[in-house]
Amino acid sequence: METLLSGITLERVPTSRLTVAVLSVTGRTGPAVLFVHGNVSSSLFWQPTMLALPSPYRGLAIDLRGFGGTDPEPVDATRGLRDYADDLAAAIEALGLDAVHLVGWSMGGGVVMQYLADRPGTHRVASLTLVDPVSPFGFGGTRGVDGVLCDPSGAGSGAGGANPEFVERLAGQDRGDTSVLSPRQVLLAHYVKPPYVPEHLDIFVESMLSTRVGEDYYPGDSRPAAGWPGFGPGDRGVLNTMAPTHFRIDDLSGVHPKPPVLWLRGADDVIVSDTSLYDLAYLGSLGAVPGWPGAQTWPPQPMVAQTRGVLDGYAAAGGRYREAVIEDSGHGPHLDQPERFLAELAGHLAVA
Repeated sequence: METLLSGITLERVPTSRLTVAVLSVTGRTGPAVLFVHGNVSSSLFWQPTMLALPSPYRGLAIDLRGFGGTDPEPVDATRGLRDYADDLAAAIEALGLDAVHLVGWSMGGGVVMQYLADRPGTHRVASLTLVDPVSPFGFGGTRGVDGVLCDPSGAGSGAGGANPEFVERLAGQDRGDTSVLSPRQVLLAHYVKPPYVPEHLDIFVESMLSTRVGEDYYPGDSRPAAGWPGFGPGDRGVLNTMAPTHFRIDDLSGVHPKPPVLWLRGADDVIVSDTSLYDLAYLGSLGAVPGWPGAQTWPPQPMVAQTRGVLDGYAAAGGRYREAVIEDSGHGPHLDQPERFLAELAGHLAVA
């Protein structure tokens, strides 16, 4: 099926690291707004937002390695999200962007934070927008606003937490809706707030199915752990990049210059949340995962509070950020509340 909307152009751009698929709005010039997608998705999810961007902004969106049309290079999870962040830097260089407004969704929010943190004096960020971003302390296995490890091995995080049936359906290119674990039904239940059905649902399902599956890709490898729930992060693949033993951004105070940050999140997000349905500790507290050690040693990860804590530190060091909560919205406010999302983003770009 045709996956590009009218007015969107796809180009494969060679960089110093790999060849990256880049979407752009045909004929647009002006300040660049570069969108970075999240896990089990691709740049295709950003098309409606790109087309709706007000003039004179130039909308661009890239596919991360192993997703969409970008080269499927393996992912070294021991570097956290740096494979993706370094690829992003190479793409910014290849596209000739001297200044760029970065917008990162979910895992992509972690990618753009990593890009910024690793380049304190050389980044090219005019503004940063985080859309339901992964916690700066990764996904799973931490407690408290400071992201303390529940177990030194990072148990409870990484690829072992992936649902095997969902992985199998991704690999099998399941486009149906007969199982709650089909990509289509996961999108409708968790990417957006039910009962919302996106206009371009079929394109978004194709985007999910572009995910490369395997130990070097999604979900990655896993290893046994002595601590609950019996597994810890491996060294390869997507989910391990966000394990708290590999990915941690607890201080952005050294970034200079400090671009303004907009933190946008859906009020009803069930993926990145203090009560995430993907956090084994929260599921354990509900009795859905046996053997949960209890709230004293393994409470649900306070993902939202952790992000707020890091951004408060950024503001205390002279930066500025604004938190905007979009009501009646899930993990993708640009999908289920596009008008409100665009109004927040446009306002942020205008004052950056």
